[in-house]
Amino acid sequence: MFGWGVVKGMFVTLSHYLATYRDDLKTITRRGWTPAGALMGGYSHDTKGYLTVQYPDVKQPVAERFRFNPMLIYEEDTGDILCTSCGICAKVCPPQCIWIVQAKDSAGKTIPQCAEFYIDTSICMQCGFCAEYCPFDAIKMNHDFELSSYERHESWVYDMQELLVSTRYYAETHPTIWEAEEAARAEAEAKKAAVER
Repeated sequence: MFGWGVVKGMFVTLSHYLATYRDDLKTITRRGWTPAGALMGGYSHDTKGYLTVQYPDVKQPVAERFRFNPMLIYEEDTGDILCTSCGICAKVCPPQCIWIVQAKDSAGKTIPQCAEFYIDTSICMQCGFCAEYCPFDAIKMNHDFELSSYERHESWVYDMQELLVSTRYYAETHPTIWEAEEAARAEAEAKKAAVER
C-alpha cells in the first residue's frame, strides 16, 4: 500500500510523544489532578523521554567521538606542532576548506613545518576526513561547537594560532581515544626496538 511507511513513521512519532507524558498520567491516576499537585509534586528528576536543558547555563555532555571543527595538536612538553604540512588533509577535504603554506629555510627550501594553516569553518562539513587521513595524528576533531558570530567571512576562517591545542587538552576531551593511541604508539615503538636488536 502506498504511503504505509509514512503511517508507520507517524506511529513512531506518536509513541515518542506519548512517552513524554507517561509519568504525568501515572501521577494523575494515583492522586487525582489538582493544579497545585500538577505544579509541585507531579514531576520527577529521573523521567524518561524528552526534556529541556536550560542552555547555556546547563550544557549536556557531548560524546567523546563527537566531531565538530578540526584542531591542530602540539606537544605540550616541547611546543612542537605535530603537523608536517604534508597536505594530505587539504587533498582529502571534500569542500576544500583547508589551506596550508609550508615553511622554508634560509636557502628557500621547504621544510616539514607549517608556516600558515587555515580552515574556513563556514564551509567545513565536519566529516573528519582530515583527522582520519593525517599520518602524524596532528589534526583531530574538537568538541567546541559554540561559534556564534555576527559575520562569517573573517571570524570563521581560523588560522594556526586559533586551531592549536595541546596534547593535554586532547587527552582531557578524548580520554579513551588518547589511551588507545598511546597504547598503539608504545606497541609500535616496542616492535621497532625488537626489530633493531
